[in-house]
Amino acid sequence: MNYIEAVEKINSFLAFGIKPGLERIRELADRIGAPYKEMKFVHIAGTNGKGSTCAMISETLTKAGYKTGRFISPYVLEFRERFMIDGKMIPGQTLADLTEEILPYTEDMRKEGKIITEFEFIFALALLWYSREKCDIVVLETGLGGRFDATNIIDTPLCSVITSISLDHTAILGDTYEKIAFEKCGIIKPDGICVAYGKQDANALNVIKESAKSKNNRLIIADGDSAEIIKADICGTVFRYKGLEISIRLPGDHMVRNAVTALETVFALRDRGINIPDNIIKESFGSVTFPARMEIISKKPLIIVDGAHNPDGAKALSEALKKYIPERRKTGIVGMLADKDVSTSLSCLVPLFDKIYTVEPDNPRKMTAGRLAQTISPFCNDITPCNDLKAAYKEARSQLGEDEALIIFGSLYLASDMRRIALEEEKR
Repeated sequence: MNYIEAVEKINSFLAFGIKPGLERIRELADRIGAPYKEMKFVHIAGTNGKGSTCAMISETLTKAGYKTGRFISPYVLEFRERFMIDGKMIPGQTLADLTEEILPYTEDMRKEGKIITEFEFIFALALLWYSREKCDIVVLETGLGGRFDATNIIDTPLCSVITSISLDHTAILGDTYEKIAFEKCGIIKPDGICVAYGKQDANALNVIKESAKSKNNRLIIADGDSAEIIKADICGTVFRYKGLEISIRLPGDHMVRNAVTALETVFALRDRGINIPDNIIKESFGSVTFPARMEIISKKPLIIVDGAHNPDGAKALSEALKKYIPERRKTGIVGMLADKDVSTSLSCLVPLFDKIYTVEPDNPRKMTAGRLAQTISPFCNDITPCNDLKAAYKEARSQLGEDEALIIFGSLYLASDMRRIALEEEKR
């Protein structure tokens, strides 16, 4: 089996959909040797900010000399992004070999009526790889929710982290902040340490506090608003927090709060005996970039890709645009999934644009360009549906003045493809 064949086989498990629960993945993990029982983890759940928080923590651990696994979901650029050690993706043939090794176990379970999902399969694969590579610590991002997420088979981690909670995946996780927070807080295990993003909905924060108390966790609220901003622009922020001057290349107030959440996690790890000097923290945070998170593709003209696909993500992007480029004429390219609350998500963002092109993500759950245009028509007077991503980019780009801005936003599935197109076109 080669890499392409392995990815095709793994993708075939998507047909089994999303099936929350821990029984199947625990049994599969145990059949392959229970690698999760011998590893140390930082476990991260939340709606927004998981990716950047994960990146800052894992980069810091790597630079501090720890062999660090990183598991994320979803990927933005390439399937192998989901599995990293010290910032390097799993080799294609290694992924293929592990896939071939695990498949017989899933087939045995299938014959017993126990159907493994795609996410369960890739998590089992990740655990096996991290174990065999003898990772010191694995920074583990949940896929969906927390309580019944496949990653939640682990025991008490070095630290549990709850990032910003928003209304997303409401059909599965619940339709209130309290219900969603309850699911996310399922990763909080007995007698541990929990770090929580500070600027939460009040009801969500109450659930986090109660969950931490019930599990006898030391709860650390990461107060990002207490960070002293030294310099901030569209290219990033320099701030001071608890005596450390930190520079991040990810713009926006929400990214400062994410960084403070990551910082508090690093401080908690130091309390657990992990040796991380201040100079390593500063160097690591300053080096982190993250694709499709307020990512600048070009400065002149300004072209940004951002995976703003739910209400809080759209609000964060909206606030950044109003703060850093309020006077520029803005053109947008947007695509969304049909199972998102599109109107609520984009009502605060779309009015900032002079022109919008609606497009379709490459995903079965996509919202058509025409329907998206109709949905957001109350918020913008100039909207053009377009079924071809490259054509939409070329058209938008051709109309762009040097001092204007093109913002590509919406589904992460869209961000991945549009980012690739934008980078290719800007090289010409």
